[in-house]
Amino acid sequence: MTLSQTFDARTNIDDLAAFVTASPTSFHAAAEAARRLTAAGFTELSEQDAWGSTAATGKHFVVRDGAIIAWVGTEAHESYRVLGAHTDSPGFKVKPKSSVRTLTWNQVGVEVYGGPLLNSWLDRELRLAGRLTVLVDGALETRLVATGPIARVPQLAIHLDRAANEGLKLDKQGNLYPVWGFGDSTGDVLAYLAERAEGGPIDPETIVGYDLMFADSAEPRVVGENDELFASGRLDNLSSVHAGLTALIRYAEAGVESAQTAVLAAFDHEEIGSESRSGAAGPFLEDVLVRLSEARGDSAEAYRRSISESVCLSSDAGHLVHPNYAGHHDPTVRPVPGGGPLLKINANQRYATDAVGAGIFAQACALAEVPYQEFVSNNNVPCGSTIGPITATRLGMRTVDVGVGLLSMHSARELTTVADMAHLTRAIEGFYRI
Repeated sequence: MTLSQTFDARTNIDDLAAFVTASPTSFHAAAEAARRLTAAGFTELSEQDAWGSTAATGKHFVVRDGAIIAWVGTEAHESYRVLGAHTDSPGFKVKPKSSVRTLTWNQVGVEVYGGPLLNSWLDRELRLAGRLTVLVDGALETRLVATGPIARVPQLAIHLDRAANEGLKLDKQGNLYPVWGFGDSTGDVLAYLAERAEGGPIDPETIVGYDLMFADSAEPRVVGENDELFASGRLDNLSSVHAGLTALIRYAEAGVESAQTAVLAAFDHEEIGSESRSGAAGPFLEDVLVRLSEARGDSAEAYRRSISESVCLSSDAGHLVHPNYAGHHDPTVRPVPGGGPLLKINANQRYATDAVGAGIFAQACALAEVPYQEFVSNNNVPCGSTIGPITATRLGMRTVDVGVGLLSMHSARELTTVADMAHLTRAIEGFYRI
């Protein structure tokens, strides 16, 4: 069996750029994924409603806050093929009492979210986005909001810090509040956002809660001598969300006859440990899989057999060898740009890949006719982790850690290659079909 549908790498990267632009926060990413799935003929289900027997077959999705799970079910179901990813990225989240006034400057109070490269956020035009919860006539309502470029974290001039180039150290409380106005402007962040809420203006006095993040306002760009590089914010991990979404839609359109239910699970809060109702350490995926099993009329034993035969491809960004810091990488395992997605391996199970999982990914890439390459950390540079070990532990499902290679991971703006994004998407298509 071959993947016969045509696939153009440049069209794919342009579509990824549009997806990133539409997804400044996890909530927007889930909403944009839902919009695209709906356009592709998927049906949205609500967790509050009873799911009938038809939920286990056909094309469906469900949204929980900033996370989304979608699937293509089959009458002949025996197991699941799950592509796991996450919708959040490191950055700055708006604090309570967010409007701050300092020496006539209007600023926004922020907390550091996850582990961003702090210096990469300096002197960039930033947009503000997220969700607002309002209370009107005793009823709660949630509205998304996103601005254009409105703020900036200005760096201290070299004249005032002569040692800045020898070692910049940023105080997370004192040096990172963005400025967004001065003088007679009100500086009321919530009032500004209330005027721009999706669906029309709202009364700022009705806002009773918010989850707001800053994001780089610069549009993603193809760059390089031959347009082979792709620079963008939030590639960790919208690169995987988009690849999984594109692959699932293409899989559904191909009408493949299979005994596997193909699943996209895009979780929130990976960058801060995944321990939330919409994170991979929470019950979201298990809730959906149990309900699908019940919709098929399976016994508890049948569900457990299905899980034992299932596989999760945990797709998160990885590291290419940095040409200016080659010594930080393993001296013999050297992932290169254009060499295909990374199979991520760690002896201490910071990545969940084992020998059988490596074979499954090799099989998927062979079917898709794409290359792949291995990644392992330098022994002196401990690696991070992903949703892979969490999913394996949470569900007992065999899990393989993979992802597209980046430079500048956790920067406000990261770098990958056009070819590798195409390779990752095709590899996920292959995974759904094996």
